[in-house]
Amino acid sequence: MQPRWSKKQAQEWYDAQPWFRGCNYMSADCVNRVDQWQELGFEERLRTVDKELDIAQEIGFNSVRLIVQFEVWQQEHDGFMNRLERYIEMCHKHQISVMLCIANDCSVPKAIYEPKKLGKQEVDWGYHGGVKKSPHMSHSQGPGFTVLDDPELAPQFYQMTAEIIETYKNDPRIVFWDLINEPGAAGRGEISLPIVKKLFEIAWDINPIQPLTACIWSNIIGGGNPSELLAAELSDIVTFHSYSGFQAFVRAIDILKNRYERPLVNTEWLHRIQHNNVHDLFPLMFLEKIGCYCWGFVAGLYQTYEPWEGMWQLVDQGKAPASWDFTKWQHDLIRPNHRPYDPAEINCIKLFSSLADKNFKNKGR
Repeated sequence: MQPRWSKKQAQEWYDAQPWFRGCNYMSADCVNRVDQWQELGFEERLRTVDKELDIAQEIGFNSVRLIVQFEVWQQEHDGFMNRLERYIEMCHKHQISVMLCIANDCSVPKAIYEPKKLGKQEVDWGYHGGVKKSPHMSHSQGPGFTVLDDPELAPQFYQMTAEIIETYKNDPRIVFWDLINEPGAAGRGEISLPIVKKLFEIAWDINPIQPLTACIWSNIIGGGNPSELLAAELSDIVTFHSYSGFQAFVRAIDILKNRYERPLVNTEWLHRIQHNNVHDLFPLMFLEKIGCYCWGFVAGLYQTYEPWEGMWQLVDQGKAPASWDFTKWQHDLIRPNHRPYDPAEINCIKLFSSLADKNFKNKGR
């Protein structure tokens, strides 16, 4: 079993890479990740991907984070593996690398959990993520539930994990293995500890050329939950999420640098309502060479330009902070007509992406 990379190995690998910048990507015509990966409508989706990644390439993005969907792998196995390859190759066509994310703790309680079904996907309009019963709302029915909590499905999920990593373990188009999104989220806390450990053990046994990671996300300044802290301790490259304002963002970077002494990559950011914005944070992450993947790209059916439902709950309760600015989109950079949400944001991204490429080219001389 291959152990965690040393700090020296992680730093040398990271120094040899360009500055990673991009987004968590799903095409605008997808309701959810079932829509993204299933056979139904895939050819149309892929044509949309081609157009949208052309925009991403033009503004300077060079990487995307993609989250897979277990149920599609399970029910359309051969087709899913073929479509995954075509998706990765489409990214490569646009000189865009891929971070593949496997598991996901961002979930709803078992009381309202519904297994994902393939076929036409229904959309709830006006809701972040296109669904009313969202992980992004307050729940009182207990911790989130995932397929990895099902003793019959968990072995299949681990089989999927091993198959995907084995398939792409030596493929330079894949730049990171993000083994689980937001470990311990949705009140899961310690529940995900054995899941985090198992996912890393599977990947260590395969020994891919790419670094392994899973993010620290919930309260970097205050510490975090046990599952995310374990994930960070096992990660080759430390990834984190932050939707906070500039000062808290800088504090989080300082804490993570000193705590782990490893390269940092932010795999979720951009929350204009909470003053987590392009103009402040993109130049900061360029300066620090912190890889960055904002949430969302072209506004569409997934509706991540809408606020989290939990924010509306606070508004309804009269508890929303006065500093929140609901006049702004939450996520996403590009309007449905493919014009910028804010041209100044796109100019900022172009400028610092160009500088990063120039610096990297000069470094290699």
